[in-house]
Amino acid sequence: MRRRTLLTSPALLALPAGAQDAWPTRPVNMIVPWAPGGSNDVVARLFSPQLEARLGQPFLVENRPGGGGSIGMGAAMRARPDGQTLLVSSASNHVFHPLISGEMGYDVREVFAGMAMWVDVPNVIAVHPSLPVHTVQELIAYFRDRRGGMSFGSSGVGSSNHLAGELFRLRTGLDMTHVPYRGGGPVLSDLIAGTIHVGFMNLPTVIPPAEAGRIRIIAVCTAERVGLRPDIPTVTESGVPDYAVRSWQGLFVPRGTPAHVIQRMSQASRDVLESPQMRTRLTDLGSESIWMDAATTDRFVREEFARWAPIIRAAGVKID
Repeated sequence: MRRRTLLTSPALLALPAGAQDAWPTRPVNMIVPWAPGGSNDVVARLFSPQLEARLGQPFLVENRPGGGGSIGMGAAMRARPDGQTLLVSSASNHVFHPLISGEMGYDVREVFAGMAMWVDVPNVIAVHPSLPVHTVQELIAYFRDRRGGMSFGSSGVGSSNHLAGELFRLRTGLDMTHVPYRGGGPVLSDLIAGTIHVGFMNLPTVIPPAEAGRIRIIAVCTAERVGLRPDIPTVTESGVPDYAVRSWQGLFVPRGTPAHVIQRMSQASRDVLESPQMRTRLTDLGSESIWMDAATTDRFVREEFARWAPIIRAAGVKID
């Protein structure tokens, strides 16, 4: 039948109020623009069964890694704006990579609409135990005494922990050389071996070796102390002003997705995050809930672009 006939058919008009806008009516695809096993992937797979239980359809995680997250984002951008394809995005691929590369071919803020903000994964500053430093101020003094030649490692150019290191360099005026790796695992291995002096990494990655005495965590890069390790001070309270880096993860869809779909998914995300089971799992992973509704998520992303654009320019960060 033609579209007009379908829209005016007696059977359709007889449906209960809101049934014409039902969503989801089939499995929903969640694109993760990173490889399996990373923090984005882990969080998406935690949410998947919880969302299915609340919304009545499977939520299928699809990993589309590559290009600093741009491959997965491109696939999500090209999807129909019907709520059947979602993007599990992070600060690294949603803000940092577009600002650093300048080659996305589109404005992330214009082509994606926020559904909800999910979690924050704290970054930390960690050092090899052989370094005679236990605080941020001791680290600053140690670096300055050596007048260059010091390095810090991160999981790659444009990652949240890379930007955490660059912001630290800018705020302290230290001469630090960035050593990019292909993921957090290789950074940790070289830090444990003493090949690099300092590592900026995700908290969940470093807790086991820190507890074993193989590395030392001296500060968290968040604005406030984190619940999993409240004994670790923040960089700001350690004497470095205006310092905070968020490694957030949230949910996005192509713009044009119906408002009722966005609203339903936003509420379902909040329900999942408020469940005791999810709170416990996130705490065990070293992550923290930072739920925001759709409008707040959009506003937050724009604020992140505005904040990080001048920092990235000042740091001279670019993709070679």
